[in-house]
Amino acid sequence: MDAAAFGVLLLFGGVPAAVAQGGDADLVKRGEYLVTAGDCVACHTAPGGKPFAGNYVLNTPIGKIRTPNLTPDKETGLGNWTEDEFARAMHEGITKDGSYLYPAFPFAWYTKVTRDDVKAIFAYLRSLEPVNEVRKPSEIPFPFNIRTALVTWRTAFFTPGEFKPDPNASAEVNRGGYLVEGLGHCGMCHNENKIVGNSGLAGKLGGGVIDGWYAPNITPDGHQGIGGWSDDQVVTYLKTGSAPGNQPGVAAGPMRQTIEESLSRMTDADLKAMVAYLRTQKAKEAYKVKDVQAFDQVGAPGAGTYLSYCSSCHKPDGQGVPGAIPALAGNTSVQSEGPETVLRVILGGLSAQNGYAPMPAVGTGMTDTQIADVADYIRNSWGNRAPVITERGIVATARKQTETMLSGTAPCAEIAQPEIAKAIEVAGAAEALKDLHPEQFIPRVGELLPKVKASAAGAKDDDIVNGLVTAFCKAGRNSPLYEKGGWHAAIGSFGSIVYSQLKNPEKRADAAAPIRPTPN
Repeated sequence: MDAAAFGVLLLFGGVPAAVAQGGDADLVKRGEYLVTAGDCVACHTAPGGKPFAGNYVLNTPIGKIRTPNLTPDKETGLGNWTEDEFARAMHEGITKDGSYLYPAFPFAWYTKVTRDDVKAIFAYLRSLEPVNEVRKPSEIPFPFNIRTALVTWRTAFFTPGEFKPDPNASAEVNRGGYLVEGLGHCGMCHNENKIVGNSGLAGKLGGGVIDGWYAPNITPDGHQGIGGWSDDQVVTYLKTGSAPGNQPGVAAGPMRQTIEESLSRMTDADLKAMVAYLRTQKAKEAYKVKDVQAFDQVGAPGAGTYLSYCSSCHKPDGQGVPGAIPALAGNTSVQSEGPETVLRVILGGLSAQNGYAPMPAVGTGMTDTQIADVADYIRNSWGNRAPVITERGIVATARKQTETMLSGTAPCAEIAQPEIAKAIEVAGAAEALKDLHPEQFIPRVGELLPKVKASAAGAKDDDIVNGLVTAFCKAGRNSPLYEKGGWHAAIGSFGSIVYSQLKNPEKRADAAAPIRPTPN
C-alpha cells in the first residue's frame, strides 16, 4: 500500500459551525476546534454531499474505500455509538462491530490523542445535524477485503498509546508534538514511507508522494526542509498558504485545502508550537546536491520552453513579481525531492490566493517532454537544486490525475462566497461574459469590476478574481471563440486581466501577460 492509500488531506469545503443539541457547550466547542485541527471534514464529505456524511472515495492501491458517516444519525452514522466505542476506533483502529479499520483512517496517529480530547471530539460530532446517508460499499478485491488480514500490518507497524510528553522539552514543544504526531497526522503525507504508518521505519517527515502530489520535507534541513525559514515565515505559511520575506511560494493541492479548512483556523499559539516541535526533529537530506544534474547552463533542456511559457510572469531570472507572482528561485517547494507538485501546478494552474495572481494551466498546451524539461529547468536553475525526472510516464500520469477548471479538465466551479456570487449576478456578468471575444476582455472587465466591488464591499481581492473567473467559465466554456487558441489559454488570460485590473486599474491591464495558445 503506497501513499495514495493514506489520502487524508483532500479537496473539500470548510468545516461547518457546530449545531449544539444539548450537552456541555464548552466541551462541544473544544471538540469543534479539535475536529478542525484534525481536518476530519476532508475525508468525510463527498463531492456535493453534506459535511461529515461520508461516502468520499479514497482511491487506494487495494481498491476504493468509501468513508463512513460521522453525523449522529442512528441508522447510518454515529447515533448508536457509545463514547467507548468511538475511543476504541480512534485509539485502536477497531470499529463498532469489532473489525479492523483500514489504515487509510489515521488511527496510528489518533492513538496519541488523549481520552479527554476524544471525548470532546465525540461530543462535537454528536452535536451535528443528523444526516441519513447510507455508506456505499467499498470496492476492495480479494484478498484485501478480508479485514482479518490487517493483523499482519498492525503487528508490524502499529503501536497504540497516548502521546507521552518529553520531560526534557518545553511545554510549547510538547504541545506541538501532540498536534503534529496526533490530530494533525502530518506524517500521513510528509513521511517518506507511507506503508509503515507512524512507525520508526516511516522516514519521519522527510517528504513523500500523496495522491499524485509531493508533500515536501518538513524537517529542519536547510536546503530541502524548513531550516532556511524563520519561525514567523513557517507560521505565516501554515496560516495563509504563502511565506513572506525571502521564502517564495504558495501552497497547492492537498496542502492548500488543509490550510483553508484546518491550519488557518487554528490559534497562533498552536501553530507556533507545531513549528517549535518540527525544529526539534532530525534534519533529513532526501537527496545529495552533488549528485544532481545541473540545468542552469546555456542551452539547457527546458530553457526555451521556460522563456516561451513562463518567463513573462516569473521573469527570466526566476524572481517573479513581489506580491503578485511568486519567485521560483530559492523556492523550497519547487526543490522538493519529488516533482509531482510542480507538474500538477504546471498542468492544472492555480486560482488567486494570498494576493498572488492566478496561474494559468500552461502545461495544457505543452507536450509531456516539454513539461518534464521545464520542470527540471525550474528545479535546477538560479541556484535551485533538485533531482531530475527519470521516471518514464510521470508527466502522463500527472496529466491524467489533474482535473481543474483552469485546464478545462473539470467542470466550472461554484462561487464559494454568497456575497460574491450575488454581486456578480447583480453586475450582469452572465450575459456580459457570454461569447466574449478576447479583444473585449479588458474593457468588459473594466466595466464589471466597479459594479462587483460596489455590491460586495469589503470582499477580498482573491475572492473577486476567482469569482469572476468562475463566472467566465460558466458563460464561455463551450464557446467556439476559444477553440483555436485553447480554453486554458482563454480562461488563463481572462484571469490575468481581472487580477491586473483589480490591482492596477490605471494600467488598463497592460501587465496582464498573454498566455501562449496550444501549439498546432
